[in-house]
Amino acid sequence: MQKGKLDIIDKVLEACYKHNPDALFVMSLMHQYEERGSLSKKQLEGLYQKAAKVAEIPSNWLATLEATIQKMHTREKSPVITTTPLFVKDEAIGNKMSAILEKYPQHKRVVFLFAKYNQHELLSISEKTEVEKFYKLLIKM
Repeated sequence: MQKGKLDIIDKVLEACYKHNPDALFVMSLMHQYEERGSLSKKQLEGLYQKAAKVAEIPSNWLATLEATIQKMHTREKSPVITTTPLFVKDEAIGNKMSAILEKYPQHKRVVFLFAKYNQHELLSISEKTEVEKFYKLLIKM
């Protein structure tokens, strides 16, 4: 607290304590205010809610407390970002490669592409076209 400056928070705390000396919330706020010299925005909002119910507290103290609360920074949590997987298996291409390998298990190019597919690597458009061509030639004869 600066010298010569009124401490409204302390006055409001004392007034709330005098109104109800058994209030644990107010006592804990008083203790924390004495220890740290400040309260968080949420704590001040709670104090304001309690103080608004006490008739003996002047309205200008409440207005000052409210202005202090509004000046404080509000921490906002960033929304949770759902990520889409980098690789989504194209089941149709996988089924076509499996069908080719059932009939021709030694087909080197399809074995290579199927291994790439199973390791969650992206197949290029030309590789997919190649699998389609092999499927038409070897299976759909």
